[in-house]
Amino acid sequence: MTLTSTRISPDWPCQVKTPGSYDWERSAAKWLRELIPARYASYPALIRHPVLLARHAQIQVQQEIRVARTALQTARAELPVLGLPESVIEHTIKLYAAEVLQLQHIARSVRAVSEALAGRGTGR
Repeated sequence: MTLTSTRISPDWPCQVKTPGSYDWERSAAKWLRELIPARYASYPALIRHPVLLARHAQIQVQQEIRVARTALQTARAELPVLGLPESVIEHTIKLYAAEVLQLQHIARSVRAVSEALAGRGTGR
C-alpha cells in the first residue's frame, strides 16, 4: 500500500510499524485486536478487513470512554452508599480520571491507524 504521507502522528502507537513498511498492516491488525473483546477478534470479516477492524476498535474505545466518564461523574455520589472509606473513593476517582485520559490517547492512536489503513495518511 502506498501512502501519500509518510509523516507519523505523535499519537501513532509504538506497537504498530510505520505505514508502508514491511508487514505494517499485520502489526496494526494485531494491535487493534487487543483493543476489542476477544469474541470479536476472531470474526472472519474483522480478520480479513483491517479497516473494518479499525472501525470497530474506534467504536469500542469510544464506548469505554463513555463508561469511564460515567463512573467518574457518579463516583462521589454513588460510592459512599456502598460503605467505602473516603480514601478508597478518592483513589477510585483518580483511577477513573487517569483512565479517561489514557482512553482518549488510545482513541487518537486508533484514529491515526484507521486513517493510514484507509490510505488517508497519518498526519493531521
